[in-house]
Amino acid sequence: MRIELTQQSDLEVNQLSAADLTPAMAARYLSGKIHLRSFWELLRRYYPGGDLRDRVIRAVGQPGDDPKSTARRVRNWEQGKNAPTSREDLFRIAFALSLNEEEASGLLGMCTDYGIHYRNGRELTYAYCLRRGVSYEQAAELYASLPDPDRSAAGKPARFSDTQQIVSVFAGVQDDREFIRLYEEYLDSFGTLHQRAWNYFDRFFQALVSPDGEERYSIDKAAQTYLSLHMPSGSRRQEYTLIQRMLKQGWPNATKLKNICAHREDVPRKLLLLLYIITENVLDDAYDELDETYLSPEELFEEHWWRVNLMLRECGMPTLDPRNAYDWLVLYSLNSGVGQDEAMGERMEAVIAALFPGETGREIT
Repeated sequence: MRIELTQQSDLEVNQLSAADLTPAMAARYLSGKIHLRSFWELLRRYYPGGDLRDRVIRAVGQPGDDPKSTARRVRNWEQGKNAPTSREDLFRIAFALSLNEEEASGLLGMCTDYGIHYRNGRELTYAYCLRRGVSYEQAAELYASLPDPDRSAAGKPARFSDTQQIVSVFAGVQDDREFIRLYEEYLDSFGTLHQRAWNYFDRFFQALVSPDGEERYSIDKAAQTYLSLHMPSGSRRQEYTLIQRMLKQGWPNATKLKNICAHREDVPRKLLLLLYIITENVLDDAYDELDETYLSPEELFEEHWWRVNLMLRECGMPTLDPRNAYDWLVLYSLNSGVGQDEAMGERMEAVIAALFPGETGREIT
């Protein structure tokens, strides 16, 4: 499989695959030619009505908010300057536009890494109410009437830790009475963190902190050794381009890793993809078909593409999107080995160095 860099309707350039580009060419493509998928574009696809902006403004505006400020915030979303990051706002928008569960989950995933989290009591309730076609106000009222999982299930062993088991249990619920009964029955299974994503993270990260099976790196050393990839540190952003800001935002550091290891934070999608690239999904000495020499470069890429998307789906995250800047960089990195000996992480690092030449101290040509 060869990933085409261009959308024929958007750009009149040669049809090259990501594997054919040097890092500098890839950086230039990301800097000026990629057609990004925007939040408002996705809303338009879900809801083509002419009153889209008005519906979104009414949905996210709360009592006491300055109407002008709310309108300005929505206008910024429409113009592509930023996108909402509050999951509650995104649920309000989903209800206001009468989206179904799948559409609402796609909206959440695009803006916050994760789709609907069915082991989160609030989001499970919202999913059920989206299925029923009721309003956001009715959904919030139903959730407010339910017991708090954090208080009610404290200290109890969870019946389920797999989100798909919860999805299966609640898939056929038809009315509030049955939903409330099941909600109370499975209260001990709810949680706010994504266990499947953490399991993937732990497997990848353990391969980095114990690279030879004996020496064990500290989290700080592992972050500096493997995950920096010449990405500039620090919080300043104003002088960066949109693409630079998008790639730099949320880049993992040692503090983030420590919080994730301690189960204080969820695993970001960007980090999970980065760990796959760095480890190349090689976690032990077991046989893997990817080691076979009979596989062509295209077959190797397709297998990695399939495995990455499987991992993302299992974690409740959106699959790879070539119109997302970071995902495009991941796809470019997965093409390593096509006539070259470089590792995936080296391929990604070279593009980042080309995108931030003044920061990294070298420019790729």
